[in-house]
Amino acid sequence: LVVSRRGKDSASSVFALILETRGTHQSNCVFDALMNAYLDSGFVSDAFQCFRLIRKHNFRIPFHVCGCLLDKMLKLNSPAVAWEYFLEILDAGFPPKVYAFNVLMHKMCKEGKIEQAQMVFDEIGKRGLRPSVVSFNTLINGYCKSGNLEEGFRLKRDMEESRTWPDVYTYSVLINGLCKECRLDDANLLFDETCERGLVPNFVTFTTLIDGQCKNGRIDLAMEIYQKMLGRGIKPDVITYNALINGLCKVGDLKEARKLVDEMNMTGVKPDTITYTTLIDGCCKEGDLHSALEIRQGMIIQGIELDNVAFTALISGLCREGRNLDAEKMLREMLDSGMKPDDATYTMVIDGFCKKGNVKMGFKLLKEMQSDDYVPSVVTYNALMNGLCKLGQMKNADMLLHAMI
Repeated sequence: LVVSRRGKDSASSVFALILETRGTHQSNCVFDALMNAYLDSGFVSDAFQCFRLIRKHNFRIPFHVCGCLLDKMLKLNSPAVAWEYFLEILDAGFPPKVYAFNVLMHKMCKEGKIEQAQMVFDEIGKRGLRPSVVSFNTLINGYCKSGNLEEGFRLKRDMEESRTWPDVYTYSVLINGLCKECRLDDANLLFDETCERGLVPNFVTFTTLIDGQCKNGRIDLAMEIYQKMLGRGIKPDVITYNALINGLCKVGDLKEARKLVDEMNMTGVKPDTITYTTLIDGCCKEGDLHSALEIRQGMIIQGIELDNVAFTALISGLCREGRNLDAEKMLREMLDSGMKPDDATYTMVIDGFCKKGNVKMGFKLLKEMQSDDYVPSVVTYNALMNGLCKLGQMKNADMLLHAMI
């Protein structure tokens, strides 16, 4: 009742009031109840202040309530404050648990505070505990995400020396880090080590490796890993398929890419926007606009919205084939969908009209760009000037040049 009346930031005054009340302060239950009351009211900082006052006055510390306060603090997005409190209750005799250290490390790594996470990790041993697989994995993941693979592998070695054996997650994280740095041969060796250790790579491990190979144009190796994945009875998901389809489209193998889409539908894996967009982009780059438009129609039927990449690819394909009116129509559709074309997309359409001698439409689109706060590039103006020059309108071209300057 006192806590609800006094509200937030009242811990010091309420504690002083209890001390002034004759005999009350001798009961440890009072302080247990006070900390609990602040926790129940959501006043975490007051509960923390109560703990400090209890400790300062040498009363019995209610460790069970301290544990509840720690749980509340771990749920808040302030790992630095939680760490400060955790150290204080540990120094006061609170029994340490590896779980709490792991949660703190995870939160610090999530915020990119790897040095602080390392401090938390180091404290585990100082408190007489042994880091778990999760402890090592959390910090390894943090280092790999920050691009410090060297520290990630150092921890793996420390892990093995302490006879805490890496699991599939450990290997997956390190393989992902190697793939991001394009160290694909090292990633393959680590994958082999995973299998040699008797561990069964999961779909994350396989997908990570497949994606790395595809992004670096090693599609044959990616397909080989994919076959191994199937051979182990591991079902690919949409991310796995998208990585492969992207890799195949990059090397111009649209036939195999479309086969994989058919396979997705047969195995119950639903293609998403990325799947279709990748195919559309691949078809347009290979000059197969007909197939790209067919895929777009299929997306519309299925209620799948086109994204910026798909619209841009289609506009580019239409412009290349000289279908300027269709390209403009696609641009309008893109705008109506709430998407914002970039300067290059507008310029493609402007250039298409100018090459066909329709400079008037080119200038109309230029005005639209400017009214929508776009700043046309030199390339945009060059397209318009080329169009004017082709029509023999040298005076207008000269005026446009001076307007640019």
